[in-house]
Amino acid sequence: MLVFCVASLNGCFLWQWFTSEPEEKPPAQLLEEGMENMNRGLFESATQSFQRIKDRYPYSRFAVTAELKMADALYKGARYQEAYEAYNDFEKLHPKNPNIPYVIYQKGMCHFNQVKSIDRDQSHTLQAKEEFERLIKLFPKSQYTNSARRKLRECYIYLAEYELYVGHFYYKMGKYETAMDRYRYLIENYPDLGQYHEALAYLRKCKEKQGEEPEPKRWWWLPDYFTH
Repeated sequence: MLVFCVASLNGCFLWQWFTSEPEEKPPAQLLEEGMENMNRGLFESATQSFQRIKDRYPYSRFAVTAELKMADALYKGARYQEAYEAYNDFEKLHPKNPNIPYVIYQKGMCHFNQVKSIDRDQSHTLQAKEEFERLIKLFPKSQYTNSARRKLRECYIYLAEYELYVGHFYYKMGKYETAMDRYRYLIENYPDLGQYHEALAYLRKCKEKQGEEPEPKRWWWLPDYFTH
C-alpha cells in the first residue's frame, strides 16, 4: 500500500512537471533577448520576443521600446510592408515620442526598398517621396533629414526616368501628342534633373514628326463631320 502511494505521488509530480507551462520571462529579459537575436541576424526570433512584451506586458516601461524594436526587426528581415504598418502604428499611438523623426524616415525607407525598375508601377516611389518630404517639412533639423533629402532626390530621378520611359514608349508607337504630354510633365515637375534636356529634345522631335504628317484627305462632296 505504501509503495502504491509513493508511486502515485511520483506520478503526480511527473505529470505536473510535464504539463506545467514554463515560467514567463520578465519584460527586461525578453527585451534583452530580442536585441541580442536582432544583432545576430535572427530577426524572426527577435520579433517574437518583442511581440511577447507587447502581448503580456502592455503597460510596462519596456512596451514602447518593444513596439519600435519589433518594427526594426521586421524591417531588417526585409518584411517591408509589415514593418511599415508597425512603424505607422507606433506613430499613431505615440505621436509625441522623440523617435518620430526616425519612424517617419523608416516609413519612407520601407517604400524606397520596394521601388521597382522604371518600366514598372512607381507607387512605392511616390509613397517614399511623400514620407521623406513630410520628414523634411516637420523636422528640418533632425539627424535623419539630410539622409531624407538624398533619398528624396533619388525618388525624383526614378520618377523622371519613368516619365521619360513612358514618353519614349508613345513616341515609338507614333502617338506624338501623348508622348509630348509626358515630356511636358517631366519638364514642368523635374526641371533640375539630367532627364530634363532629353525630354526637351524629344519634345522638339515630336513637333517635327507632327509637322511631317500629311493632311487627311478631303472629299469636296462630303460634309466635314464625315471626314473626322
